[in-house]
Amino acid sequence: MGQSDRLNAITQLLGDECVQTILKETTQEPMSAAELNEACAASRATVYRRLDELTDRGLLVEQTKPDPDGHHHTVYAASLDRVTIDFVDGEFEVTVTTQQRAADRFTNFIEGLYDE
Repeated sequence: MGQSDRLNAITQLLGDECVQTILKETTQEPMSAAELNEACAASRATVYRRLDELTDRGLLVEQTKPDPDGHHHTVYAASLDRVTIDFVDGEFEVTVTTQQRAADRFTNFIEGLYDE
């Protein structure tokens, strides 16, 4: 996917009201699809499509939430930290920065110790 296609895809996705609500809500705390469906003024199918799109683009992560009664639930958490659009040499460049999970930060730290 070229930068122009990526710019269009990201801006179209982030311009969607349902996506904005999902990212806003899941930045506060991980939420289930059912909870997000209640928060969004959209159909259940639309919410699930947006969850898939956001997850595919790495802007949202799925997590498993254990339940004391033995059931496990899937919840979603925003991983989007920043979207930067630069205009360089007559072309737009899109940079999407995601939050790094604690486990990934730890792994990178340990791996960095051995790279020196």
